[in-house]
Amino acid sequence: MASVERKAELLECLGDIRSRLPSPKLLVAVSKYKPASDIQICFEDGHLDFGENYVQELEDKAKQLPAEIRWHFIGTLQSNKAKTLAAIPNLHTIQTLTSAKAASALNKALPPTRAAPLNVLIQVNTSGEDAKSGLAPLSSASPSGELTDLAKFIVAECPRLHLQGLMTIGALEQSLTAGDENADFERLKETRDMLEAFCNAELGGAQWGLDGRLLLSMGMSSDFEAALKAGSDIVRVGTGIFGGRKTKAEVVAQK
Repeated sequence: MASVERKAELLECLGDIRSRLPSPKLLVAVSKYKPASDIQICFEDGHLDFGENYVQELEDKAKQLPAEIRWHFIGTLQSNKAKTLAAIPNLHTIQTLTSAKAASALNKALPPTRAAPLNVLIQVNTSGEDAKSGLAPLSSASPSGELTDLAKFIVAECPRLHLQGLMTIGALEQSLTAGDENADFERLKETRDMLEAFCNAELGGAQWGLDGRLLLSMGMSSDFEAALKAGSDIVRVGTGIFGGRKTKAEVVAQK
Protein backbone atom coordinates (compact mmCIF):
# COMPACT_ATOMS: atom_id res chain seq x y z
CA MET A 1 0.00 0.00 0.00
CA ALA A 2 1.30 3.44 -0.92
CA SER A 3 2.04 5.98 1.79
CA VAL A 4 0.05 9.17 2.27
CA GLU A 5 3.08 11.10 1.00
CA ARG A 6 3.33 8.96 -2.14
CA LYS A 7 -0.36 9.42 -2.87
CA ALA A 8 -0.09 13.19 -2.54
CA GLU A 9 3.00 13.24 -4.78
CA LEU A 10 1.33 11.16 -7.49
CA LEU A 11 -1.88 13.18 -7.52
CA GLU A 12 0.06 16.45 -7.70
CA CYS A 13 2.15 15.24 -10.65
CA LEU A 14 -0.82 13.71 -12.47
CA GLY A 15 -2.82 16.89 -11.97
CA ASP A 16 0.04 19.02 -13.32
CA ILE A 17 0.33 16.95 -16.52
CA ARG A 18 -3.44 16.89 -17.01
CA SER A 19 -3.59 20.68 -16.68
CA ARG A 20 -1.20 21.00 -19.63
CA LEU A 21 -3.26 18.74 -21.92
CA PRO A 22 -6.02 20.37 -23.97
CA SER A 23 -9.19 18.35 -24.45
CA PRO A 24 -9.69 15.88 -26.13
CA LYS A 25 -6.03 14.82 -26.15
CA LEU A 26 -5.35 11.45 -24.52
CA LEU A 27 -2.80 10.99 -21.74
CA VAL A 28 -1.37 7.48 -21.37
CA ALA A 29 0.35 7.18 -17.97
CA VAL A 30 3.36 4.93 -18.51
CA SER A 31 3.64 2.77 -15.40
CA LYS A 32 6.56 0.52 -16.38
CA TYR A 33 8.32 -0.89 -13.28
CA LYS A 34 5.93 1.00 -10.99
CA PRO A 35 3.85 -0.87 -8.38
CA ALA A 36 0.17 -1.60 -8.88
CA SER A 37 -0.54 0.63 -5.87
CA ASP A 38 0.67 3.69 -7.84
CA ILE A 39 -1.69 2.85 -10.69
CA GLN A 40 -4.57 2.29 -8.26
CA ILE A 41 -4.10 5.80 -6.84
CA CYS A 42 -4.25 7.36 -10.31
CA PHE A 43 -7.25 5.19 -11.23
CA GLU A 44 -9.14 6.29 -8.13
CA ASP A 45 -8.51 9.87 -9.23
CA GLY A 46 -10.31 9.11 -12.49
CA HIS A 47 -7.42 8.21 -14.77
CA LEU A 48 -8.11 5.18 -16.98
CA ASP A 49 -5.34 4.89 -19.59
CA PHE A 50 -2.04 3.25 -18.60
CA GLY A 51 0.88 2.04 -20.71
CA GLU A 52 3.22 -0.89 -20.15
CA ASN A 53 6.33 -1.98 -22.05
CA TYR A 54 6.59 -5.63 -21.04
CA VAL A 55 4.01 -8.33 -21.70
CA GLN A 56 4.49 -10.21 -18.42
CA GLU A 57 4.30 -7.03 -16.34
CA LEU A 58 1.15 -5.95 -18.15
CA GLU A 59 -0.44 -9.37 -17.70
CA ASP A 60 0.35 -9.40 -13.98
CA LYS A 61 -0.94 -5.88 -13.33
CA ALA A 62 -4.10 -6.42 -15.35
CA LYS A 63 -5.00 -9.32 -13.05
CA GLN A 64 -4.48 -7.20 -9.91
CA LEU A 65 -6.15 -3.97 -10.97
CA PRO A 66 -9.70 -2.87 -11.90
CA ALA A 67 -11.19 -4.12 -15.14
CA GLU A 68 -12.18 -0.55 -16.07
CA ILE A 69 -8.55 0.34 -16.76
CA ARG A 70 -7.66 0.73 -20.45
CA TRP A 71 -4.26 -0.85 -21.01
CA HIS A 72 -1.94 0.28 -23.80
CA PHE A 73 0.98 -1.92 -24.82
CA ILE A 74 3.87 0.32 -25.87
CA GLY A 75 6.82 -2.08 -25.86
CA THR A 76 8.42 -4.07 -28.66
CA LEU A 77 5.78 -6.45 -30.00
CA GLN A 78 6.81 -10.01 -30.78
CA SER A 79 4.29 -12.19 -32.59
CA ASN A 80 4.87 -15.07 -30.14
CA LYS A 81 3.48 -12.83 -27.36
CA ALA A 82 0.28 -12.07 -29.24
CA LYS A 83 -1.73 -14.82 -27.57
CA THR A 84 -0.82 -13.60 -24.08
CA LEU A 85 -1.71 -10.00 -24.90
CA ALA A 86 -4.94 -10.97 -26.65
CA ALA A 87 -6.11 -12.80 -23.51
CA ILE A 88 -6.09 -9.58 -21.46
CA PRO A 89 -9.77 -8.54 -21.63
CA ASN A 90 -9.21 -4.82 -21.01
CA LEU A 91 -6.28 -4.43 -23.40
CA HIS A 92 -7.36 -1.28 -25.22
CA THR A 93 -4.57 -0.51 -27.69
CA ILE A 94 -1.30 -1.85 -29.03
CA GLN A 95 0.79 1.11 -30.13
CA THR A 96 3.79 -0.76 -31.56
CA LEU A 97 2.60 -2.92 -34.44
CA THR A 98 5.24 -3.35 -37.17
CA SER A 99 4.43 -6.56 -39.06
CA ALA A 100 1.65 -8.48 -40.78
CA LYS A 101 2.82 -11.57 -38.86
CA ALA A 102 2.09 -9.92 -35.51
CA ALA A 103 -1.18 -8.45 -36.79
CA SER A 104 -2.33 -11.85 -38.01
CA ALA A 105 -1.35 -13.51 -34.71
CA LEU A 106 -3.30 -10.92 -32.71
CA ASN A 107 -6.33 -11.16 -34.96
CA LYS A 108 -6.34 -14.95 -34.63
CA ALA A 109 -5.81 -14.92 -30.84
CA LEU A 110 -8.44 -12.34 -29.88
CA PRO A 111 -11.50 -14.05 -28.42
CA PRO A 112 -14.76 -13.78 -30.40
CA THR A 113 -16.46 -12.66 -27.18
CA ARG A 114 -14.46 -9.41 -27.15
CA ALA A 115 -16.89 -6.48 -27.26
CA ALA A 116 -14.90 -4.27 -29.67
CA PRO A 117 -11.93 -4.63 -32.02
CA LEU A 118 -8.48 -4.06 -30.54
CA ASN A 119 -7.05 -0.68 -31.47
CA VAL A 120 -3.62 -0.82 -33.10
CA LEU A 121 -1.15 1.86 -34.07
CA ILE A 122 1.67 1.20 -36.50
CA GLN A 123 5.06 2.23 -35.12
CA VAL A 124 7.11 4.43 -37.44
CA ASN A 125 10.86 4.95 -37.05
CA THR A 126 10.93 8.65 -37.87
CA SER A 127 14.51 9.20 -36.63
CA GLY A 128 16.10 6.38 -38.61
CA GLU A 129 17.94 5.14 -35.52
CA ASP A 130 18.94 1.47 -35.69
CA ALA A 131 18.15 0.99 -31.99
CA LYS A 132 14.50 1.91 -32.52
CA SER A 133 11.75 -0.30 -33.89
CA GLY A 134 9.32 0.83 -36.53
CA LEU A 135 8.68 0.99 -40.24
CA ALA A 136 10.14 3.62 -42.53
CA PRO A 137 8.08 6.81 -42.86
CA LEU A 138 6.42 7.79 -46.11
CA SER A 139 7.60 10.73 -48.20
CA SER A 140 6.99 12.28 -51.61
CA ALA A 141 9.90 10.15 -52.86
CA SER A 142 8.50 6.99 -51.20
CA PRO A 143 4.70 7.32 -51.04
CA SER A 144 4.17 3.60 -50.50
CA GLY A 145 5.99 0.64 -49.05
CA GLU A 146 5.90 -1.58 -45.96
CA LEU A 147 3.73 0.93 -44.11
CA THR A 148 0.98 1.10 -46.71
CA ASP A 149 1.14 -2.68 -47.17
CA LEU A 150 0.69 -3.26 -43.44
CA ALA A 151 -2.15 -0.74 -43.17
CA LYS A 152 -3.98 -2.45 -46.03
CA PHE A 153 -3.42 -5.88 -44.46
CA ILE A 154 -4.81 -4.78 -41.09
CA VAL A 155 -7.93 -3.20 -42.56
CA ALA A 156 -8.62 -5.90 -45.16
CA GLU A 157 -7.53 -9.07 -43.37
CA CYS A 158 -7.83 -8.46 -39.61
CA PRO A 159 -11.47 -7.81 -38.67
CA ARG A 160 -10.73 -8.04 -34.93
CA LEU A 161 -8.21 -5.19 -35.19
CA HIS A 162 -8.92 -1.51 -35.72
CA LEU A 163 -6.22 0.59 -37.36
CA GLN A 164 -6.31 3.71 -35.20
CA GLY A 165 -3.19 5.57 -36.25
CA LEU A 166 0.58 5.90 -36.06
CA MET A 167 3.10 6.06 -33.21
CA THR A 168 6.71 7.20 -33.02
CA ILE A 169 9.48 7.59 -30.48
CA GLY A 170 11.42 10.62 -31.66
CA ALA A 171 15.16 11.11 -31.26
CA LEU A 172 16.09 12.46 -27.83
CA GLU A 173 18.29 15.16 -29.36
CA GLN A 174 15.31 16.47 -31.31
CA SER A 175 13.38 16.81 -28.07
CA LEU A 176 16.23 18.59 -26.30
CA THR A 177 17.40 20.97 -29.04
CA ALA A 178 14.66 21.47 -31.61
CA GLY A 179 12.21 23.44 -29.47
CA ASP A 180 8.72 23.39 -30.91
CA GLU A 181 9.89 22.36 -34.39
CA ASN A 182 10.69 18.66 -34.03
CA ALA A 183 11.63 17.02 -37.33
CA ASP A 184 10.50 13.58 -36.14
CA PHE A 185 7.04 14.88 -35.26
CA GLU A 186 6.77 16.68 -38.60
CA ARG A 187 7.82 13.50 -40.40
CA LEU A 188 5.11 11.49 -38.66
CA LYS A 189 2.50 14.11 -39.59
CA GLU A 190 3.60 13.95 -43.23
CA THR A 191 3.44 10.15 -43.11
CA ARG A 192 -0.03 10.28 -41.54
CA ASP A 193 -1.31 12.61 -44.27
CA MET A 194 0.04 10.35 -47.02
CA LEU A 195 -1.32 7.19 -45.37
CA GLU A 196 -4.76 8.81 -44.98
CA ALA A 197 -4.73 9.60 -48.70
CA PHE A 198 -3.76 5.99 -49.43
CA CYS A 199 -6.53 4.64 -47.19
CA ASN A 200 -9.13 6.88 -48.80
CA ALA A 201 -8.04 5.87 -52.30
CA GLU A 202 -7.39 2.16 -51.75
CA LEU A 203 -9.67 1.09 -48.90
CA GLY A 204 -12.87 2.91 -49.76
CA GLY A 205 -15.39 2.96 -46.95
CA ALA A 206 -13.50 0.50 -44.77
CA GLN A 207 -13.28 1.35 -41.09
CA TRP A 208 -9.99 2.91 -39.97
CA GLY A 209 -8.92 5.81 -37.78
CA LEU A 210 -11.38 8.04 -35.99
CA ASP A 211 -13.91 10.08 -37.96
CA GLY A 212 -11.89 9.69 -41.16
CA ARG A 213 -8.50 10.61 -39.70
CA LEU A 214 -5.60 8.61 -38.31
CA LEU A 215 -4.51 9.48 -34.77
CA LEU A 216 -0.93 10.32 -33.85
CA SER A 217 0.83 9.05 -30.72
CA MET A 218 3.99 11.06 -30.17
CA GLY A 219 5.55 12.81 -27.23
CA MET A 220 6.79 11.62 -23.84
CA SER A 221 7.70 13.29 -20.55
CA SER A 222 10.49 15.40 -22.05
CA ASP A 223 8.66 16.60 -25.16
CA PHE A 224 4.92 16.02 -24.86
CA GLU A 225 4.08 19.73 -24.99
CA ALA A 226 6.01 20.15 -28.25
CA ALA A 227 4.24 17.04 -29.55
CA LEU A 228 0.84 18.50 -28.67
CA LYS A 229 1.70 21.72 -30.49
CA ALA A 230 2.73 19.61 -33.48
CA GLY A 231 -0.69 17.90 -33.51
CA SER A 232 -0.30 14.76 -31.41
CA ASP A 233 -3.54 13.12 -30.25
CA ILE A 234 -1.95 10.80 -27.68
CA VAL A 235 1.01 11.44 -25.37
CA ARG A 236 2.82 8.86 -23.26
CA VAL A 237 4.09 10.24 -19.96
CA GLY A 238 5.84 8.15 -17.30
CA THR A 239 8.55 9.99 -15.38
CA GLY A 240 6.49 13.19 -15.33
CA ILE A 241 3.80 11.37 -13.33
CA PHE A 242 5.50 8.52 -11.47
CA GLY A 243 9.01 9.93 -11.08
CA GLY A 244 12.27 8.24 -12.04
CA ARG A 245 12.34 4.49 -12.41
CA LYS A 246 14.88 1.75 -11.84
CA THR A 247 16.69 0.19 -14.77
CA LYS A 248 15.68 -3.27 -15.96
CA ALA A 249 18.85 -4.71 -14.38
CA GLU A 250 17.98 -3.16 -11.03
CA VAL A 251 14.44 -4.56 -11.19
CA VAL A 252 15.73 -8.05 -12.03
CA ALA A 253 18.26 -7.87 -9.18
CA GLN A 254 15.46 -7.15 -6.69
CA LYS A 255 13.56 -10.33 -7.59
